[in-house]
Amino acid sequence: MRILWLIFIGWCVTSCDSNGPVKEFYETSSTFDQLVWYDEFDQDTLDSTKWSTVIGDGCPALCGFGNNELQYYTNSPENVKVSEGKLVILAKRDHMGSSEYTSAKLISKGKGDWKYGRFEFKARVPDGKGTWPALWMMPTLDNIRWPNDGEIDIMEHVGYDPGVVHGAIHTENYNGMLGTQKVDSLNVATASEEFHVYALEWEQDRLAWYIDETMFFELKKTDINEADWVFDKPFHLIMNLAVGGNWGGRHGVDASAFPQTLEVDYVRVYQ
Repeated sequence: MRILWLIFIGWCVTSCDSNGPVKEFYETSSTFDQLVWYDEFDQDTLDSTKWSTVIGDGCPALCGFGNNELQYYTNSPENVKVSEGKLVILAKRDHMGSSEYTSAKLISKGKGDWKYGRFEFKARVPDGKGTWPALWMMPTLDNIRWPNDGEIDIMEHVGYDPGVVHGAIHTENYNGMLGTQKVDSLNVATASEEFHVYALEWEQDRLAWYIDETMFFELKKTDINEADWVFDKPFHLIMNLAVGGNWGGRHGVDASAFPQTLEVDYVRVYQ
């Protein structure tokens, strides 16, 4: 098991000087023992050298981002901000265009892209029927063919099923449109009240999902069709809070539950 330890600031100055101050870190296994990228959200504003904001509702090509979601993503500080050492993504009832809600979606594409590693998010998810927060990864390609090029969901949670956290992959033959995605879940009763560490370890022939120190899902290259193991190219990180949609809104949306927030204390990448 990894143990909690402190990395001294002096070490950080020599080893990760571009990433800012360091808090506490989990010591990784020997496979992933080098911290290569992180955001502690200790600045006053979002670090634009690490994150880009997605703007819009996915139209005209994919209204609702292909999932019939109800939000319009903005870069407004009302929807995304850094506050008290945490990233806060807020979804609220707020008409914009044809959307009845606004929220935010951040991506590290072109600013943080990796093939293999350990990816950690310390986060607290919202509650409320209709919320759909996600911490996930997509290939860093100019023209992504979904689901053929792959998707890795490190953490997803839907508000109508509180406390149940999911990890999954989507590929050409294993995807949500067909209901064949490779997925598993773990019950985290305090997911909306407390911060938990959601992590993925990605190796050449293996993916493993963790919540805090519990591995709840493992997928090996030999577990699926060889052609569907498309996890051999750089991927980038995504953080978003959707409203409604094919999954998040399966049992409707409780408008009275909003506003809701997805809070992230840190993001860390080890290789």
